[in-house]
Amino acid sequence: MVKTVETILDIFIHLDKHLDHWVNILGPWSYGLIFAVIFIETGSVIFPFLPGDSLLFAAGAVAALPKNVLNPIFLIVIVWIAVFLGDSLNFYIGRTVGLPLVHSRIFGRFISQKNLDDTNNFFQKHGALAIILARFMPIIRTLSPFTAALSGYPYKRFIMLDMIAAGLWTLICIPAGYYFGSIPFIQKNFSLVIFGILFVSALPAIIGGIKSYLSNKKENANVE
Repeated sequence: MVKTVETILDIFIHLDKHLDHWVNILGPWSYGLIFAVIFIETGSVIFPFLPGDSLLFAAGAVAALPKNVLNPIFLIVIVWIAVFLGDSLNFYIGRTVGLPLVHSRIFGRFISQKNLDDTNNFFQKHGALAIILARFMPIIRTLSPFTAALSGYPYKRFIMLDMIAAGLWTLICIPAGYYFGSIPFIQKNFSLVIFGILFVSALPAIIGGIKSYLSNKKENANVE
């Protein structure tokens, strides 16, 4: 039983790197697996480490392979729905059992106070725009609906911005993967997609590092 659970967790956590393998096995049911991972990543609050951007990029790349069951347009619709439902559930959890969940001995271990503080500071800094920007930032995007609900943010306003964010996210990540996977050299050497996935996964950290460097440089210049 324990081994089965570990296998399922491994599939979910590393689905972006092994998606081609599972699509060949599951066929059309692959849509359900992709939907589940995105829904859980966005809706569970406690699983922010599941693949997001990289999974969409991988799905787009796999969809570009000849004779593949995945359709990029249908992928965009499926993922958009998964995000909408997942973030709605996440918001509901934050609104109904937010603080008790954070202070829970069991579930509280999965919700880092630092991550919550970072998300809250992100909201205070960017305001309503944070809901859209958060969709492109791992961990923060998972805690964004939860934090918004804790702060008393209106659900209708949140979900309107969230729908825009979900649309932008899917329309950027999936077509980017599809274009990458359409390159003849990539199709003949599909293992290179892993490098693309690693790059996409590291991109938020790279951008954050550059922004931090520029900000520190600006502050030092002002001091001088």
